[in-house]
Amino acid sequence: MRQAILVTGATGNVGQYVVKYLAKRGETVVVAGSRLDELTQRFPKTRQVELDFENPDTFEAALDGVDRVFLMRPPQIGDADVFQPFVDAMAKRSIRLVAFLSLMGVERNPFPPHYKIEKMIEAAGLPYAHIRPGFFMQNVTGVHAEEIRNDDRILIPAGNSKVSFIDAEDIGKAIAHVLSETEEHQHTAYTLTGPEALDYVDIANVLTLLTGRRITYANPSMLAYRQHYIHERGLAPAYVNVTMALYLMTRLGTAKAVTDDFEQLTGESPRTFAAFASEHLEAFQR
Repeated sequence: MRQAILVTGATGNVGQYVVKYLAKRGETVVVAGSRLDELTQRFPKTRQVELDFENPDTFEAALDGVDRVFLMRPPQIGDADVFQPFVDAMAKRSIRLVAFLSLMGVERNPFPPHYKIEKMIEAAGLPYAHIRPGFFMQNVTGVHAEEIRNDDRILIPAGNSKVSFIDAEDIGKAIAHVLSETEEHQHTAYTLTGPEALDYVDIANVLTLLTGRRITYANPSMLAYRQHYIHERGLAPAYVNVTMALYLMTRLGTAKAVTDDFEQLTGESPRTFAAFASEHLEAFQR
């Protein structure tokens, strides 16, 4: 008998869409996060549970009645070892699939925490589907939008590398397919990308056309990027350090591949960046 699906990070960029598309497929969903009030507000008709990866006392209630899990690493947790107790807790239950939100190219790069978490899940003997998306289009409308709005520049240390950006909604849609078709996707890995690889000059040109302002790509050094986001933006050093590791991967060419995994999973074509940016133009308006 199929049980519920636990969705961690349910209010996040990807988690909210995992919930949306699982519900469309008729699945029973349990939404999890560290703030019950926010979960209640966002998902009033869905069972909500508190889950804090650093507090094992929250694990039992979160996993009660669950046989599949969408697992994501909260951005503020840079230490992969934090997840070992939760992985151990899942391994003691009859979990049929853990869909872990990993990172494109991480199988060849042990530095980001995603690599160690993947290996942790495998070592625990859990059936897994590693979801390895390219960079989110939401990174441009989210954390990096402030410099675009205020300074007409993209401040990202990716050099001249190309990125096969994907919409987080497309990621959530693909994950819903994986979690609903459990046995078919056990012990698998999927690299999800958009339909094209773009560099940040391309992104700046798209935004220039859409906003009517001249948007440029600043192409900062890693040090300049770190100083800006920690000292001027006030972001946590641990978070900024993780993003630096990801942009280092990008510089090495790990984010430029374009795959058809999304189309194979969903039967649909992924959204283009131009279409996404047009739909979220308010993020760049002053």
